[in-house]
Amino acid sequence: MFERSDEKLIKQVLSGKKSAWICIVKRYEKQVYNYALRMINDPEDAQDLMQDVFVAVFKSLSSFKGDCPFKGWILKIAYYRCVEFYRRKKITQSLDDVPEQVEEDKQTCPEFKVVYQQQGSALNEAMAKLPVEQKVVVEMKFFQQATFEEIAFQLGISVNTAKSRMYSALDKLKGTLEHTLEVEYA
Repeated sequence: MFERSDEKLIKQVLSGKKSAWICIVKRYEKQVYNYALRMINDPEDAQDLMQDVFVAVFKSLSSFKGDCPFKGWILKIAYYRCVEFYRRKKITQSLDDVPEQVEEDKQTCPEFKVVYQQQGSALNEAMAKLPVEQKVVVEMKFFQQATFEEIAFQLGISVNTAKSRMYSALDKLKGTLEHTLEVEYA
């Protein structure tokens, strides 16, 4: 089956075709939800945020110029919605509540589960200590496999600022994780 391009779907949505909008939502809903979940750390809030993002996308679809990838444009909107959420809620919750994704065959091994949970927990705690500006760059680089140019575009910052935030975040994560491992194995 041939998949319609984003550009074609956008034109169809703007001309009033509801099925084209449904295609866009289905194409990007998991990515937007997972992005929101990693940033917000609460499944219900991530679901609400995802809906807000798609409402915003629908309302501003006519302003999409096509000078960047549509996915990047949607995730930029998601980023701004996450920032708004942080400002409203002043989140202090840790990332421990984020469900981990593990391959099914590894889930049956009890030893793997314990090690994986410990490592994931330490990483989640370290990520929770990062400032939002650094956390979002790490999330985009490692979870979305975005380039520094894409990160810079989505966040409205320079490429050098994106790199600086990434390397600063990695230094903080390294220090936190090294300290955690020293404490655990001392």
